[in-house]
Amino acid sequence: MQDYQKIKTLGELKATGYTPKSIKEEVRQNLITRISKSEDNYEGVIGYEDTVLPDMERALLSKHNILLLGLRGQAKTRIARLTTDLLDEYIPAIAGTELNDDPLAPLSTAAIDIIAEHGDATPIKWIHRSERYIEKLATPDVSIADLVGDVDPIKAATLKLPYSDPRVIHYGLIPRAHRSIFVLNELPDLQARIQVSLFNILQEGDIQIRGFKLRMPLDILFIFTANPEDYTNRGSIITPLKDRIESQILTHYPETIEIAKSITAQEIKISDDLRAKIAIPDLLQDLLEYIVFEARESELIDEKSGVSARMSITAMENLYSTIERRMLKNKEENGTARISDFWGVIPSITGKVELVYEGEQEGHYGVALTLISSAIKKLFLEYFPHPDEAQKADKDVYGTLRAWFGAGNEIDILSESSQKDYEQLLENVPGLKKLIINQNVSEDYQHLMMEFVLHGLSEYDVISKDILKRSLTFRDPLANMFGEMEG
Repeated sequence: MQDYQKIKTLGELKATGYTPKSIKEEVRQNLITRISKSEDNYEGVIGYEDTVLPDMERALLSKHNILLLGLRGQAKTRIARLTTDLLDEYIPAIAGTELNDDPLAPLSTAAIDIIAEHGDATPIKWIHRSERYIEKLATPDVSIADLVGDVDPIKAATLKLPYSDPRVIHYGLIPRAHRSIFVLNELPDLQARIQVSLFNILQEGDIQIRGFKLRMPLDILFIFTANPEDYTNRGSIITPLKDRIESQILTHYPETIEIAKSITAQEIKISDDLRAKIAIPDLLQDLLEYIVFEARESELIDEKSGVSARMSITAMENLYSTIERRMLKNKEENGTARISDFWGVIPSITGKVELVYEGEQEGHYGVALTLISSAIKKLFLEYFPHPDEAQKADKDVYGTLRAWFGAGNEIDILSESSQKDYEQLLENVPGLKKLIINQNVSEDYQHLMMEFVLHGLSEYDVISKDILKRSLTFRDPLANMFGEMEG
């Protein structure tokens, strides 16, 4: 505890030379100090270093109220919460009041009465910055009483006060956020008539409660969040309110696979013990993020709704769990991710996307399979030559595989097979291991790359892939068709 927290009375506070300052000035001064020292103002927010965060800092330096506008899963609320780090660690307030009244600039009737009664002996409390953050999710049922306040008949009866006495007022969330950061999430969901009640609070500081015309210059830093989808589907931010919010900052999804991987690695909730037992090669980390990027570009998914970063986070957690379950069933101590394990992450995909009409016809499961297939197809060319181009070359690197599958052979990869059976199965395919060795693949991940080749060739129609509940079957489609005709 700092020395200044030993100050217990108004008189002791005055003796220190304390002077009041607004929350926006407080944030501005602390931000100036941190920028001067090249400190990270929003630790853990990745991918916004050159876009969103500089805009936030400029808005805070300008002492603006802020609207963060972006699709779901773009760290809007996290940014708002981290802004509390820019507050002073502790501030003094008058003890025994509902609002965080500044001892030298009291706001509420109760605070003024306490100072009048006790003078310099008025008790002082110290408020930590973590207590100076109020967050409210805007929903259609939010009322003016919730946000601003109302007359409390129970208080009036208990204190034996008439309704004309301002002491009967029960203050809402906004007055209680005096000298704090107030965050209102999903602003367009707030009914238009409720949004109107924010006009004067933002501009002049006037509030009116059940006929009480109060001049309360509330000292609040407002941060609003909104999703552009809401403007058309569930409501809109009324124009006069938008005009009073000084800075509108646009958020966005990760711009590169590497940034997306960093976010996923930071956010997944996996124990250190499980991380030590399970290996997720870079190839499959890339594949998972490719699936999310494909979802954001897919014509089957509503782009206005967006695809949250939570998809890749929950998908990675499901991937770990899929491997862990396989290890438990086979009594294995360690495990390495396989491409066939990605069928275990489908539940993390289906719940995170809003489908358009064409997607509804395909179904959530079908769309998830399409996304996985598209991601494999794109990623395959980063490691291996295009099958069509390879066939035109002097020596087709896939020639042995084409011949083996063309002879009617097939391979079944069971989703829960042991590591030993999985490796043996892949090594039984002629030419597959040799192809991988020629690509200078690490010995630890050779079998994964062997499976990757089979999936890649199936996406380019060299072989076919049949997906069953517990297995994947790779075969030559023509050889299989001719076999059925001969039968």
